[in-house]
Amino acid sequence: METDEQTRQWAMLLHLSQFAGYVLPLAGLVVPIIIWQVQKQEMPALDIHGKIVANWIVSQIIYGVVFLLLCLVVIGFPLLVALAVLSLAFPIIGALKANQGKAWKYPFSITFF
Repeated sequence: METDEQTRQWAMLLHLSQFAGYVLPLAGLVVPIIIWQVQKQEMPALDIHGKIVANWIVSQIIYGVVFLLLCLVVIGFPLLVALAVLSLAFPIIGALKANQGKAWKYPFSITFF
């Protein structure tokens, strides 16, 4: 039972670690990957959360680049705002679901892993 609780806590931390980028540049990209890679051996259930977060990070970068290019035709500005809102909301929802013991795939996330 203790292992399940630890897995849920680490999964929640994994989702919330994306916010580290607001404190230290690129930390929101690096910290979740490190947590995932280090802890997935001890807690196999954490692997799915790591894949979900990694897929969202890569998707977010792709969307950001495309939306920046679309700023040349004005439509990119509201899309960047929407991406910023989703970048705040999705990790919080993912963390809450992880704390309940559920894996929640972020909508609009492209599956790479």
